Amino acid sequence: MVEAATTKKPAKRAKRKKDREFFQAIGRKGGQKTREKYGSEFFSSIGKRGGTALKEEKGIEFFRKIARISRQKVAEAAAAAAAE
Repeated sequence: MVEAATTKKPAKRAKRKKDREFFQAIGRKGGQKTREKYGSEFFSSIGKRGGTALKEEKGIEFFRKIARISRQKVAEAAAAAAAE
């Protein structure tokens, strides 16, 4: 009984990987078709609208906070790379 449970895990991982690759492929194709139909400016306008909505919902402090966290992570990565 235990063996059956352990043999299913690699099969589940393989299926998840296959599913992930499938959805990545259809997402990529959909993005390419959208770009062909509407142009790359379409994606820019979506991003701007999303950013504006997020700013209205969360406030400017949210962006300051994530910028600060991002700078810290970049500095940590640079320090780790320099240490190597």
